[in-house]
This record gives sequence, C-alpha cells and structure tokens, in this order.
Amino acid sequence: MTDMTRTISVLVENKPGVLARISGLFSARGYNIDSLAVGETELLDVSRMTIVARGDERILEQIVKQLNKLIDVIKVIDFSGMECIERDLALIKVNVPKEKRTEILNILKIFRARVIDINRQGLVVEMSGAENKIEALVEMLKPYGIVEMSRTGVIALSRLKAT
Repeated sequence: MTDMTRTISVLVENKPGVLARISGLFSARGYNIDSLAVGETELLDVSRMTIVARGDERILEQIVKQLNKLIDVIKVIDFSGMECIERDLALIKVNVPKEKRTEILNILKIFRARVIDINRQGLVVEMSGAENKIEALVEMLKPYGIVEMSRTGVIALSRLKAT
C-alpha cells in the first residue's frame, strides 16, 4: 500500500489538555503528524485543529475513527474527496546583500509574497497559500541563504456550497 496524505479538521472543546490528548492518540499508536494548526473558531468554547497526517488508507481511516472516540471531540471532518480550501502561512528570514535585492523582490512578486521587515543584512518575507507554493518559494530562496523560517501548518475549510 502506498502512503497518502490526509487533511482532517477536528472541532474540539476549548479547554486545557485537549491538545495533549489528541497528540497522545497519535504518539501512542506510532502515527506521525505532518502538520498541526490549532486556533479559535467563531464559537468561544470551540477550537479547530487542522491535522495533516500521512499513512496508508487503513491507518488514516483508523486515525479518523480514534479521533471520533475522544470525549473532547465535537466533530471530525475528513477532507478527502471533498472540495476544500487549504492555506499555510510562512515567515522566512533571508540574507540578502544589497546587490541581490531586486532579484529577490522579483521572485517575491511572482509568488505574491511580501516583505514585512527589512534591514541591511536581509529581509523577512510573509507568504500564505497552498503548501506546495510555499515549498516552491522556499526552494527559490535557499540559494540566497534562509536564516530562519516559521510556518503555521495547513489550515482548511470546506468550500461554500452552491445554492
């Protein structure tokens, strides 16, 4: 069986210990989390966890079943086979000598990334978009010297349904 990647949204009660219980479920069974993003929702007492996991079909189905059994879990949404919108956010600090600035700015323009901080040594870039687009930007910036990078991980919502 081949490994596949699955994006799963988990609505949970917004209280202490929930993240630990969910990550414990993964570690206890030897499942890996490729990406995990957690944040508030439109409801004060509900948080949304967006988990990207990799495995064969059986493992991924097991993950969804196990998540549904946890007491703090309100709803599990498996985005496989659904139309959804996924975004990742990256902050990337790059060494950029003055003579290479125009070159870098042209690359950023192509990717619709923006400079959010700059000094003589380099700049900090912000980009949000599909995970593969951010990875492509990272590859383009590597030759210039990525000093530091932070990414949110994937967040996702199902698309609006036509009425």
